[in-house]
Amino acid sequence: MSSSESSSQTHSDAGRRARRRSNSLLLVLAIGFLVFGAATGALYYALRPYSLKIAVGPPGSDDYKVIQAMADVFGSESRTVRLSPIKTEGAVESLALLGAGKADLAIGRADLEMPAEAQTVAVLRKNFVVLWAPAGPASKNSKTKRAPRIKEVADLTARHVGIIGRTPANAALLRVILSASGAEADKVAVTHFGTDQIEELARDPSLDAFMAVGPLDSRITSDAVAATARTRGEPKFLAVETSEAIALKHPRYESEEIPPGVFDPAWPDDKVETVSVSHLIVARKSLSETTVAAFFRQLFTVRQAIARHVPGAAHIIKPDLEKDTELPVHRGAAAVIDGNERTFLDRYGDYFWFGLLLLSGIGSAVAWLRRYLNRDEREDNTSHRKRILAMVSSARTAESNQELVALQREADAIIRETLECYDDGAVEEEELAAFGLVLELLSSAIAERRAALQRVSFETVRGAVAGQGVTPRG
Repeated sequence: MSSSESSSQTHSDAGRRARRRSNSLLLVLAIGFLVFGAATGALYYALRPYSLKIAVGPPGSDDYKVIQAMADVFGSESRTVRLSPIKTEGAVESLALLGAGKADLAIGRADLEMPAEAQTVAVLRKNFVVLWAPAGPASKNSKTKRAPRIKEVADLTARHVGIIGRTPANAALLRVILSASGAEADKVAVTHFGTDQIEELARDPSLDAFMAVGPLDSRITSDAVAATARTRGEPKFLAVETSEAIALKHPRYESEEIPPGVFDPAWPDDKVETVSVSHLIVARKSLSETTVAAFFRQLFTVRQAIARHVPGAAHIIKPDLEKDTELPVHRGAAAVIDGNERTFLDRYGDYFWFGLLLLSGIGSAVAWLRRYLNRDEREDNTSHRKRILAMVSSARTAESNQELVALQREADAIIRETLECYDDGAVEEEELAAFGLVLELLSSAIAERRAALQRVSFETVRGAVAGQGVTPRG
């Protein structure tokens, strides 16, 4: 191979190598962007705020006000959970949306029919049953109080009861109480009054007793007791003495006591046994443990902030895990209450190790692909070694120093190209070591041949001088 051909071939190889280096760089950048995008997406998925739809109604009710305040506070103070209230006509519709999968959470009363996969997250409030009968107005000529005609729940047989609130659940609860107390529930007439019809309820002379279901600090219950006292005389609060039996038979209800003096003016005189039914925040069982745990933790973190907007939020409490209820507590809420919530590594450990394996596989694939794309460079390196071995033979038979210089220049070009390939990663260290061995062999051959040519030249000059009769100086 002539010097010009070798130079042309070297330039051609350099251009090809530059193009491959550019393609390899683009490939590495593409894979880097792919890995970065996947990691960013996974991080966003793990840290994104949970957006939950919660069904509640009717608009304007205490439940709706609490949930709306909760959504506002979550939006301003929480980075992990967002709430989107869905307006409904009441708890029945809210639970239906939950059962249909159109809501993640819902507000429902514990004694309503629950969807099959509904589970408790938190108690929004406890509603106490308050039953009372009027004693009748005192006679103008008598200062003594009239004894009430109805003294206990059993006396309500064949009587007429006015119920505050239009939900059929209140009437169903009254029937449970009547049956457990020995009254004939079928012979008790009921009339429902809206929460805005308190005065009508108080003035209705056909009513023998009254019933309200709500929190003990409910303004509606307190106003109803006061209104009936003004028109019908001092109230006689009826104790549900079978409350414990009712709670045992119907786990959706709880045995409670109305403390003395809770209503204005300081009624009742003594504690009164009754039952309560809770309004619950329920979630679908399929909703992930992590999501429910985040909602539960955030709820009780900002509960006081919610109560500053709506006082009713102060009634929100954690569910009791030890009570035997019909509706189980969601595993996400139970994990936070018990302190058994899974850590980040517990939740994502498997994904973490899978990611490491995936990255390892990607690294191996990239290495293979890089080696595959650089196969021509490796072949060139092999041909360069063969060329240098051929140059060793040429060096040993070279007739002049000019031939040796040409061989050295060609070797320099090959060395330069090989080192560039090594810098690009196309040549491995093992291959570079093998290249170094043949290069040392060439260097030795050139050095030996140059020394031999110098000796021949010296002998030639010495012989010429001797022929002319000149003794060279030693």
